Amino acid sequence: MSSRRSRISEEEIAELLSKLQSLLPEARRRGTSRASSAKLLKETCNYIKSLHREVDDLSDRLSEMMATMDMDSAQAEIIRSLFRP
Repeated sequence: MSSRRSRISEEEIAELLSKLQSLLPEARRRGTSRASSAKLLKETCNYIKSLHREVDDLSDRLSEMMATMDMDSAQAEIIRSLFRP
């Protein structure tokens, strides 16, 4: 195996940034106008952080709901089934 790093062309970087932009809600609202790479990466980091906060909030809410629920109920079984592989 070669120890040299493979290079990504500027065209590939532009394509990846375009794909990333299409995934971000803020960038989609902006439409087709192109943001700088730095701004796009910053928006991506902020979006990922907001998703983490949302997951934490939903997890807390689920824990609270499960704590007040009769664990033998049909609703509790449905919720438990969602977490099984």
